[in-house]
Amino acid sequence: MSGYNAVLARNTESAPKSIGPYSQTVAFSHYNNLSAQLPIDPETGKLVTGGVQEQAGQCFKNIKAIVESIDHVMNDVVRVTVFLKNISDIEAVSEVYTDFFPDYVPTLTTVAVAALPMGALVQIEALVSNGEGTIPNAPQAGDLVKVVKNTENAPVSPLSAQAVAFSHYNNLSAQLPIDPVTGKLVAGGAKEQAKQCLKNIKAILESIDVPFDDIVKINIFLKNLSDVEAINEVYTTFFPDSAIARAAAYIPARTVVSVSALPMDALVQIEAVVSHGDGTPPQAVEDRHGLIIKANNTENAPTGFLSTHTVAFSHYNHISAQLPLDSKTGEVVAGGVKEQAGQCLKHLKTIVESIDHVLEDVVKINIFLKNIEDIGAVDEVYTTFFPGGVPARRTVGVSDLPKSALIQIEAVVANAEGTPPAS
Repeated sequence: MSGYNAVLARNTESAPKSIGPYSQTVAFSHYNNLSAQLPIDPETGKLVTGGVQEQAGQCFKNIKAIVESIDHVMNDVVRVTVFLKNISDIEAVSEVYTDFFPDYVPTLTTVAVAALPMGALVQIEALVSNGEGTIPNAPQAGDLVKVVKNTENAPVSPLSAQAVAFSHYNNLSAQLPIDPVTGKLVAGGAKEQAKQCLKNIKAILESIDVPFDDIVKINIFLKNLSDVEAINEVYTTFFPDSAIARAAAYIPARTVVSVSALPMDALVQIEAVVSHGDGTPPQAVEDRHGLIIKANNTENAPTGFLSTHTVAFSHYNHISAQLPLDSKTGEVVAGGVKEQAGQCLKHLKTIVESIDHVLEDVVKINIFLKNIEDIGAVDEVYTTFFPGGVPARRTVGVSDLPKSALIQIEAVVANAEGTPPAS
């Protein structure tokens, strides 16, 4: 890396100490990546008393404390992800949510998962804009504007914006299979629902004049992992979208997560992270036009025909979720969760090094565990790869993983050199 930008990890005593080897927030370039916050009282280190409303309130208080500790405000949040133990708690959490975002609303994803650390009922994560950037002693563009967009051609919610752009990225709310005309789930099964999710994403992108192939990362949340093949059939009809993308065989990085429940009892929900070559004002024309997406695969890590190992745009690399597979056999490695965690992290390391980066460039790690009780064993392995505990992190327990794996890990990596403009 060039050293032009710096990975900046920070912690504050006003929020709970991390329960594992990770930082509260890691800034790079124009984004702050926050670790998912549990409803922990920072003074006691324990979960707050009460039900899901009290726990959600504490999660947001912790996020607010971290955001303010780095001289930002809650309106700088561009994306919120809510993980619930019980999907029936969604309305109670929404009541708390509006207290922290009374006017502006960021993009939003809400899912119910099998388990959360410490037996919590809710865990909340935030991505925050970072207008000043991370060039040491040289603010980049402190007056960048956050651009919020909505269109009637996709489902509208009072709790979330459809798209929030900042700097060189558009962050989209996760799309449910809702018909925007009726406001109800479309008829049919997983195929029909997946198609509607992707149609909604496409409608949002078209409303902001962004091509579908500008998507750099897709996250698919499934109620039943057995539906993945049916959803993949639909997926291939959307990716690649353009003749240029088909010629290059471009497909985004991807993560598939099995959840215990989704809003409105949907079978699938799809989230997209999108490149934004135009940037947000007042970025100068020469700094914002013509940036290209750089997709890369390596033969030294397991490959999938529906995902790219890593997709870089501007100052970030997005890496597809890695399973604990043997690269040669394609099967899960022998052993327990420690061996499987080690294999996932080896794949991440291999992919990161294949694009001339190092693990110290990782800013965010997301861990999906079949058994949340395995978190301690995973941390033993994790610290051998991240001894400084710098990346921000999220850990959730999931209902199922492909090939009956015990763990799956994805990463977001700094890209200080950025991506070049089209020649």
